[in-house]
Amino acid sequence: MGTAERRDAPEVSVAERPARIPGQVGPERGIPARTPGVGRAGRQQAAYRPLWVEEPAKRRRMADPVRTAAVRAVLIIAVTLIQAMVAFLCTLAGSWAAFPMVISSVASTVVATWAVVDVWVTRQVWNQRYGVVSEPSSTARQLRRERRAARRRERTARRDQERIARRAGAKRLSHP
Repeated sequence: MGTAERRDAPEVSVAERPARIPGQVGPERGIPARTPGVGRAGRQQAAYRPLWVEEPAKRRRMADPVRTAAVRAVLIIAVTLIQAMVAFLCTLAGSWAAFPMVISSVASTVVATWAVVDVWVTRQVWNQRYGVVSEPSSTARQLRRERRAARRRERTARRDQERIARRAGAKRLSHP
């Protein structure tokens, strides 16, 4: 029972309050719960309510190559941050490992920057190649247009060949 519910509830002693049945769930966040029924043993059954409600995605899923590059970049960045923290702590402690850790942290920072740029480039290439960008100058749109024209030419050539075969068959004699 929340604060607002306590404020509005009539004063009832603990002994008079109804016992909460284990597993009983009240309506939350606009999800209506069915009214509980009475079970075989005469006890009140808990209302069924799904654990979660599926909602449509707000954004489309990333393409596989882009997602792979993003996961790789996140892992590299995580290792770089851990390495930088270890280098910092080694420096504070005055350890002999401080200098090699700082050098490797600088190298890891360069690699992490490359990984982030790789995600960006992979995303741009995928968008241009597979037509996510909806612009008249899009390479993907031009490729689709060329594919449609090629299919159209193939269909017309096939129809012409069938027409020629039908005409040739009509002029043949039934006996050789």
